[in-house]
Amino acid sequence: MSIKVLLVDDQAMVRAGIHMILEAETDIHVVGEAEDGAKAVVAAHKLKPDVVLMDIQMPLMNGLEATRQIKQTPGNTCCILILTTFERDDYVFEALRAGASGFILKNAPPEDLIAAVRVVAEGNALLAPSVIRRIIKEFAQRTPRVDLKAGLSSLTEREIEVMRLIAKGKTNAEIAAELFVGETTVKTHISNLFDKLDLRDRVQAVVYAYESGLIQPGE
Repeated sequence: MSIKVLLVDDQAMVRAGIHMILEAETDIHVVGEAEDGAKAVVAAHKLKPDVVLMDIQMPLMNGLEATRQIKQTPGNTCCILILTTFERDDYVFEALRAGASGFILKNAPPEDLIAAVRVVAEGNALLAPSVIRRIIKEFAQRTPRVDLKAGLSSLTEREIEVMRLIAKGKTNAEIAAELFVGETTVKTHISNLFDKLDLRDRVQAVVYAYESGLIQPGE
């Protein structure tokens, strides 16, 4: 099964370049393109891509609002990878709050873009090291939220271990190896803790882990 990708960018040349890069891969297929956020929302609903490559600054509706609307659509299962020339903190945090699964800069090498599409398609979060550092810095200045900390009491000891490893950026395979269990078991634990904490994806799990105080900046 190939990974279905929707390209969203207001610059035709950028879309054409990314299209060529992705279509050169046997396991990736570009199913559609959109030049603004409003059209992206419609296309995502119609084409049901696995991954949406979303620019931020676009006319009519920006990528952040488009991301928010796509993620709030009932039955939505696609992952959104924010692709931008900007690395501003407000864009980073707003994109994560909107439900994006990853954040990569447009000046990243083609191989990094291809790898990013595959990572988020597998349900993993993808954050550039610079973005992770900003998240840690942001939460280092906050007091843990009591309401979120209380929510952790619904998790089993093993689910807590899995969540800690997710927050540290571990993949399912790495978590399985560290806990000496199978990847299927890891996926089950992740699904259970997502349901208990009402989380959409791994990015939200990372944010929850820091906001609740489960993980301390620098740990």
